[in-house]
Amino acid sequence: MKKTRKPYAKVGVIGGSGLYSSDAIKNPRELQLKTPFGAHSGPITLGDLDGVPCAFLPRHGRGHIVTPTEINQRANMWALKSLGVERVLAFSAVGSLKEELAPRTFVFPDQLVDRTKDRVQTFFGHGVVAHIAFNPPFAPEQNEIVFQAARELGIKAVKGGVYCCMEGPAFSTKAESEMHRSFGWSLIGMTAATEAKLAREAELVYSQAAMVTDYDCWKEGEEVHTEMIVANLHANSANAQKLMRLAVPRIARAPLEPAFSEALKGAIFTAPEARSRATLKKLDLLVRKYI
Repeated sequence: MKKTRKPYAKVGVIGGSGLYSSDAIKNPRELQLKTPFGAHSGPITLGDLDGVPCAFLPRHGRGHIVTPTEINQRANMWALKSLGVERVLAFSAVGSLKEELAPRTFVFPDQLVDRTKDRVQTFFGHGVVAHIAFNPPFAPEQNEIVFQAARELGIKAVKGGVYCCMEGPAFSTKAESEMHRSFGWSLIGMTAATEAKLAREAELVYSQAAMVTDYDCWKEGEEVHTEMIVANLHANSANAQKLMRLAVPRIARAPLEPAFSEALKGAIFTAPEARSRATLKKLDLLVRKYI
């Protein structure tokens, strides 16, 4: 009897608002995987991207059916990890907090501020405690590769900056927007913080392509409105598809960054004799090489 080949991907791509599928992936097939944390956001498209086994996951589900708070980030990261994914390139729609970061700019932030309050932030707990190092939050070498690819494509791209992650789903008030600007932060979004933390615990090399759609609500005459955002989402999504094609093969060839790919090394604080066996069994995919 012929054995069924186990699904496999080396690179995971996460699509944000406006980016729900990828025409860059060839020979696609859809998967819905079981995880210990429930269902992931939407069907994972598995296929080939210029010779690289790749998995595409729509963060908000197809058709944008999941709010930022509702996203089951643990299931998303677990599903990608279980496919063999080592790296994640995440695309997100964001608002700009700086004049120079105009709509349709791609920003590759290097820092993160988490202002969420209703998210599950870790795989751990229930008798096994882990404290990961989380600085830098985004993979510097991988970010550099994707940033350079964006520039080659003629996409307006900026490297560096602080991504502020708010709870949502409502956009900011003007007072909130001005407060965020007063701290010198660059971008406002609703998803990167929890995703980046769980990617780190899953030892995935994680980078963020933040696609600016608007000036939040601080800039007079350019306040957030749906029509403008939708037009910018479409333009950004077209550029994201081009960037995927160029950047994914390059990051697949690059060495892994140990701060990410070995993030759990030494991070499990619970004494071996005190660790919950049930939790260790549940988290086997993540912890087996350290137990």
